[in-house]
Amino acid sequence: MEIPEYVETLDREGRLMLAAAEEAGVDAKVAACAGWQVRDLLRHTGMVHRWATAFVAEGHTSYHPDGGLPDLDGDALLTWFGEGHRLLVDTLAGASPEVRCWTFLPAPSPLAFWARRQAHETTVHRVDAESALGGEPAAVPPDFAVDGIDELLRGFHGRPKSRVRTEEPRVLRVRATDHPDAVWTVRLSPQPPLSEHGEHPRADANTDVGADVDVDVDVDCELAGPAARLYLALWNRVPFPSVTGDASLATLWRETSGITWS
Repeated sequence: MEIPEYVETLDREGRLMLAAAEEAGVDAKVAACAGWQVRDLLRHTGMVHRWATAFVAEGHTSYHPDGGLPDLDGDALLTWFGEGHRLLVDTLAGASPEVRCWTFLPAPSPLAFWARRQAHETTVHRVDAESALGGEPAAVPPDFAVDGIDELLRGFHGRPKSRVRTEEPRVLRVRATDHPDAVWTVRLSPQPPLSEHGEHPRADANTDVGADVDVDVDVDCELAGPAARLYLALWNRVPFPSVTGDASLATLWRETSGITWS
């Protein structure tokens, strides 16, 4: 996806999130976020929006702390959230492609990183807000969901802080059943997961074959389903559509893959 597509998605998803929050009310419980009400969701996401805006607008080239959660509630909180979302959208839309600032996942450019990250951040929390209304949240577009799965597997869980680990080497397969070639092979071990796109990952440097050679791997468990559903399942918002093989690896994902704010 291109940067303008991410910004457009961020714009739409933030407005949908605000509309759902207004309809549900700030006291409504957010089912997917234990112990949270809509007010907590708005405070968190609004804080993240302003934090992200500061990197791009102010050009911070190293980590910069967030501004903390606001002491706001009710209509004032809704207004604050809407203003911060609008500021983030406008900042990303108007930023130079050459802007230089801190990021925390690989990306073609800092602007591409922040546009992508905030589009997915806001989409997942839009689903949270709509879940407070009851019923089924609006669907996530399949192409965008595939992009988000890739960001989660190869980005977030490629970092040293990922807790998705096994004592003995195991292999997890993630497959979006409604999207061609949307398959990832995730090697689990005592080290951070190694996720590669495709069913036949490249040989690693510790094998006797060249690094440019595709190799077959024995898969211990496969998580599969439509891209939109799989995306939300991997973010621990809904159950996995399909689990085949060793279901303990699906449980491991549920128990250790959560991304926390720190």
